[in-house]
Amino acid sequence: MSRNTIKTYVLLAAFGGLLMAIGSFWGRTGLFIGLGLGLVMVGGSYWFSDKLAVASAKAQPVSEQEAPELYAIVTDLARRAGQPMPRVYLSPEPQPNAFATGRNPSNAVVCVTQGLLQVLDTEQIRGVLAHEMSHVKNRDILIGSVAAALAMAITLVARLAMWGAMFGGGGGGGDRDNGNVVGALLLAILAPLAAAVIQMAISRSREYEADRSAALLLGTGEPLAQALEKIEASAKRVPMQIAPAQATAYIVNPLTGRRVQFANLFSTHPSTADRIARLRHTA
Repeated sequence: MSRNTIKTYVLLAAFGGLLMAIGSFWGRTGLFIGLGLGLVMVGGSYWFSDKLAVASAKAQPVSEQEAPELYAIVTDLARRAGQPMPRVYLSPEPQPNAFATGRNPSNAVVCVTQGLLQVLDTEQIRGVLAHEMSHVKNRDILIGSVAAALAMAITLVARLAMWGAMFGGGGGGGDRDNGNVVGALLLAILAPLAAAVIQMAISRSREYEADRSAALLLGTGEPLAQALEKIEASAKRVPMQIAPAQATAYIVNPLTGRRVQFANLFSTHPSTADRIARLRHTA
């Protein structure tokens, strides 16, 4: 088990601990209601994650006849990794980028943009696709969905606690009631913030792990390192119109070029320079 996998489990455990802390503040009822709602909402998102992602990218499926070189690379990587052949999609976006989605390896999708095929050479495309295939094999979509479910549950339970303290406990308790309201308001602000930080840390760990797995699959990290350099440079110049919630799936944050972006406060991707240095150390 790699260090980043262990870190992921530790961070998921931190999510659970945060939920328990919130539950102890307001009791078990709010905990179960919030957790249930969060799991249902994100469970639906997980089940339909492939449809949501490809629709956001305006991607279309491509056949072996339409993209023979792309198909040959994916087929070879799937064989070498011992994975089922994923569905292959192509997005018309000019920014070079790629993502993988799907609820399990048997229902996986890998998608590349038109820009990626134009900017990268064959070996660099192979490096990118090895990274995306590693996300599928490592079941990172499942891990990301669990993290999102817990983050959503924490937010919902924190809000339930806030409204419960404000409107459910008014029995003339004076300072005690005021303290409960202030505590609940702080909880409603800080708990989702903490959940977001943990969720982003999990996302960064999974990116490192997919980079490492790709380098092992290819026997070198250099093609992916070169690809990341080109994608990062292009992403700063070529904008992509995409919802921030979908940006986490891409190999490099497609919103990198935006000058002002609240999501930058909680980066879902590690530093590209750091990723490249690690890959070249692996090479």
